[in-house]
Amino acid sequence: MVRRLIWSKLALKQKRDIFEYWNKRNKSKSYSRKLNNLFNKAAELLTNYSSIGERTDYKNVRLKLVRDYRMVYRITNKHIQILTIWDTRRNPDDFDNILEIIR
Repeated sequence: MVRRLIWSKLALKQKRDIFEYWNKRNKSKSYSRKLNNLFNKAAELLTNYSSIGERTDYKNVRLKLVRDYRMVYRITNKHIQILTIWDTRRNPDDFDNILEIIR
C-alpha cells in the first residue's frame, strides 16, 4: 500500500543542520547532495514498504538506518511521517530522550 510521505518540521530542520555541517566541514555541497539523495530514496522506499524499518517500543514508530543516521518515522493508515533524523555517532542516551519527546 502506497502512503503519502510527510516530513515533520523537526526532521526538515535536522536535515538542513546536517547538510550545513557537511557543507562547512567539506567546503563543498557534493556530500550533502549525495546524503540528501539517500534520505529521499529511503523515505520513498518507506511509502511502499513501511514495515522494513526496525521496530521500537512505541506503537507504529520505526527506525530506518541511512548511513550513520536513523530516520524515525510513524506509520498511519494514510501516511508515513518522518519524525526525526538522528546521527548514530552521538550519545545514545540523547536518542532515548528524543524518542520520549516524539512519543
